[in-house]
Amino acid sequence: MQAFTPAFLLSRVRGLGPSKIKQLYSQFGSLQSVLNTSAERLEQCLSADICRQIKALQNRDSEEHWRAAEDLACWLEQHPEVSLLSLDDEDYPALLADTPAPPPLLYVRGNLNALELPQLAVVGSRNPTAGGSKTAFEFSRCLASGGFAITSGLALGVDACAHRGALAGDGITLAVMGTGIDRLYPARNRALAEEIVAGGGALVTEFAPGTASEAANFPRRNRIISGLSLGTMVVEAAVKSGSLITARYAVEHQREVFAVPGSINNPLSRGCHALIKNGAKLVECADDIIAELNGALAYKHEQLAAQAPTEAEHWLLGFMGYDPVTLDHLCERSGKNAGELAAALLDLELEGVVAQRGSYYSRL
Repeated sequence: MQAFTPAFLLSRVRGLGPSKIKQLYSQFGSLQSVLNTSAERLEQCLSADICRQIKALQNRDSEEHWRAAEDLACWLEQHPEVSLLSLDDEDYPALLADTPAPPPLLYVRGNLNALELPQLAVVGSRNPTAGGSKTAFEFSRCLASGGFAITSGLALGVDACAHRGALAGDGITLAVMGTGIDRLYPARNRALAEEIVAGGGALVTEFAPGTASEAANFPRRNRIISGLSLGTMVVEAAVKSGSLITARYAVEHQREVFAVPGSINNPLSRGCHALIKNGAKLVECADDIIAELNGALAYKHEQLAAQAPTEAEHWLLGFMGYDPVTLDHLCERSGKNAGELAAALLDLELEGVVAQRGSYYSRL
């Protein structure tokens, strides 16, 4: 049985959503234990219909679900650049696991370590003003160079500006998708997605491979954006906006909400002004956010710095030599994929052995 199989099977049970799966995980200690427990015990906390479905899984009567798990295992073997984390996996991001309804499964392409970096969500309009685009870019550039990973949704507008700003600041950025990991939406951001992965960041989704873009997927994506992050900053947003959904999730997750004010004549400022009226912190510069989250940022970096790189990561120094080298060149020299190398490089950076300057890495 693959490590992800219990989470995968339970996620296919009708009526058993992410919040209930988390409750079961907390109650039984592992998702495998949920599948192994007796019908009598399950009946104490689940409906008769859900118990019936789980019993069918236990007896392998639901053969199509087991076949689907095997098909997914085959797909993952054919796509080694993609990692699959289940809720009870030790690499599952702790902040996200702490939310009320974390996804039972997370598909990740890129640097797994990036999921545990201190993150700030930056969201806003898909059609921002020139000023809004600049604000998202500059805030993200400054915050990324200051130690935050920037998390957004890979959409047009503010999302794309935030990702590009983080990359311009030689920082890490994560893109949470509303599609399967093999489907990029919108297509015009395909090159940006590749830059994110090459820059040591990651693409993240809860949706199975092959899942197309659907309107219902994006609120679910937004809860992951908030759940991964210490706080959410909204740059420009109309009163009825998906960005405000992310902000509501941040409140639900007991995370900070920041809003950039704008002109009273700009309809895209009204969502931010509404957030400020309801208690969001008004921010005028990146330092406002750094001051608010500096304690959490310092704690997170101390936590990461305490995790010394393994000998398996020091082999990378031999491929680097003493001249600046790009991630692509390291891929060619070592035969490893970009995600694996980016993870090792990040650990070496935290140890102070390697420094990144633009797209180049150098030994110190």
